[in-house]
Amino acid sequence: MIFPEEYKYVGVTRIHPDDAHEEPVYFLSRYLIVEQVTDVGREYSIYRIEHTGEELLRKVTKIEPIASGEQVIKYDKELNIKDRRLLIKTAAEICEANVNTVIFTGFDKHVTFVHDPDISEIIDLEIVDVIPPEPSWLSLMVRRLEASGIFGDLSIRFKENMKDLRQFEGERTVFPCSSSGLEGKCLDSDIITEDGSLLVGCEISRKLFESRFPGLKYDFINICPFRSDIYTPQGPFVTRCCLSERSGLATINGIRGAVVHWGASEFQVALTIRELVQQIRKEKGESK
Repeated sequence: MIFPEEYKYVGVTRIHPDDAHEEPVYFLSRYLIVEQVTDVGREYSIYRIEHTGEELLRKVTKIEPIASGEQVIKYDKELNIKDRRLLIKTAAEICEANVNTVIFTGFDKHVTFVHDPDISEIIDLEIVDVIPPEPSWLSLMVRRLEASGIFGDLSIRFKENMKDLRQFEGERTVFPCSSSGLEGKCLDSDIITEDGSLLVGCEISRKLFESRFPGLKYDFINICPFRSDIYTPQGPFVTRCCLSERSGLATINGIRGAVVHWGASEFQVALTIRELVQQIRKEKGESK
């Protein structure tokens, strides 16, 4: 798959390379899209180029054809061309038969293209969290960041993997915090005096329970992503933990993921996800 790293590396011209001869190109240009008007409409050819010189405008020294004619389609709507996932997905849906290249125009009128789109380049990340509240804090945070475009260059796709704690609601169930609105008792607001409770929480919750109510017998369901009784990652993931020292890259059951603290800022969440994706791509590259 060819996907220019920056749209500024793509130039558009109506001068065919065979007729260019001494025509210089801008020093950042790495690809040329040639647009020609024919009897049946507009036709496009795409070339990879090399040039020499030290000036802003430089002489082309090598031209390599990538696609032309019926192989190339220009998408008829403007898109956010900084969203690599969107462009790869859209190109993959369009490319069939002889078509292997799609030209896209951005909202700012700049152009880029995708050649031989490879949908496997898109990395799926699980957002692992608990509900309620709904949407979960982590899901809300990640989706807000995604909408801002901050992950546009990463070619990633998020999917929710929420564990609904309402399945454990009951008179004898103890949850960590009353702010969730779950039906049952809560460590931060209730007094437990009898054996037989079901504690739904993490190791911190367990320590708090035993500290507050020593000697009581209880059952325990661990919802900590590192030792969860209700979750096993199916693929790369991002989750959260109440222990700040666990923040960062992590591996659970052999699957790479990222952990953010419950109080992490949007900046920290974005930074951790970017670090995870870079690591995954590095490992994929090393395994080839």
